[in-house]
Amino acid sequence: MSHADLPLTDALVDYIRTVSPEEPDYLRRLREETALHPRARMQITPEQGHFLGLLVRMLGATRAIEVGVFTGYSSIAVARALPAKGLLIACDVSEEFTRIARRYWQEAGLSAKIDLRLAPAMETLRGLLDAHQAGHFDFAFIDADKTNYLGYYEHCLELLRPGGLIAIDNTLWSGRILEEHSDDPDTVALREVNRFVAQDERVWSCLLPIGDGLTLALKR
Repeated sequence: MSHADLPLTDALVDYIRTVSPEEPDYLRRLREETALHPRARMQITPEQGHFLGLLVRMLGATRAIEVGVFTGYSSIAVARALPAKGLLIACDVSEEFTRIARRYWQEAGLSAKIDLRLAPAMETLRGLLDAHQAGHFDFAFIDADKTNYLGYYEHCLELLRPGGLIAIDNTLWSGRILEEHSDDPDTVALREVNRFVAQDERVWSCLLPIGDGLTLALKR
């Protein structure tokens, strides 16, 4: 038995996409539009989108949080999987990026499910806690500024019900996570998050080599 994951060549990625559920036309166009953006690497892959949607459906989630919207691909992946009266609180600070997202949310018929909060995410999460929303959410996806990941994790964990799930993106950081002597703030922050979550007795967790690394933490 191999102790290493199979390297994902372009041919294998193409194969995975041919045997995966078909991407809706609006998601394909959003992905292609975002690919032209200078920060295109911030967008999740179609495989991650399918996986997030599957997780949301498996949880039977009705209320979700997203920290970091960018152009909206992950928002759509999550919101599509919520029931008709489901709600996604989407946190971002960029009017520029989320202008694109809102356009595609509207086209996908998901605007009513997505509550965009244009403010620092920590403020939004604290506001939800102050509004007595602790334990009222089922799922959270964290994909924003890395130096605040640990704070986002703590706030989201408090907002989740027992049995709720946090998904944290970029936890392999294109392999830079191995640079133990790096003083890059993002790399340092991600190493800290990975160590912390692995030892956190409030959750069951695993780190998966999906996309740029995806950590799942299930609240006990």
